[in-house]
Amino acid sequence: MSKDPFKTRLEIAKKKMFKRNLSEKKHNPSPIGSAFKLSTELVSAVAVGTIIGFILDKTFGTKPWLILIFFFVGVVAGITNVIKSAKNMQK
Repeated sequence: MSKDPFKTRLEIAKKKMFKRNLSEKKHNPSPIGSAFKLSTELVSAVAVGTIIGFILDKTFGTKPWLILIFFFVGVVAGITNVIKSAKNMQK
């Protein structure tokens, strides 16, 4: 016995909707995940900048100037990354 064409089309449509729902869930992270991502980007940029400044200060003996300079470079880079990520999330 052959299946009813309507049932066949209905099954195909259900499979397409299921796949679409799965792909939408992948592209829409939870708000907590988004906030964690943004905060991690900011903190990591500041930490990396400070560590680079610390290493360069030890190398050149210019304490605390390079730490301060690279700290603020890290802050600017972190804020720039957060703004870019926030704009991408709005799309």
